[in-house]
Amino acid sequence: MGKLVLIKPVLSEKAERLSEKRQQYTFIVDRKVNKLEIKKAVEAMYNVNVESVNTAVIPGKIKSRNTKTGIVRGRKPAYKKAFVTLIKGEEIDLYGNI
Repeated sequence: MGKLVLIKPVLSEKAERLSEKRQQYTFIVDRKVNKLEIKKAVEAMYNVNVESVNTAVIPGKIKSRNTKTGIVRGRKPAYKKAFVTLIKGEEIDLYGNI
């Protein structure tokens, strides 16, 4: 595969709860990829069997901060999240590489 499908895993408290209770892992992915490409990438990278993939596009947000010269306004980019559910009994060790 020429393009990068999985950008990074989401390591938050909510993502941890999903992985513990439902074997569901969250990744930030490229906005142009579809569910089948995400499934193939996760199976190839982590050597697991994927049951299903759900996706959500998170819209960009306007952020502002105060500086000496005044208020600086900017925009955070939109991104796509993938919620990957694994088959019962399988898991991904996201902290093993750290």
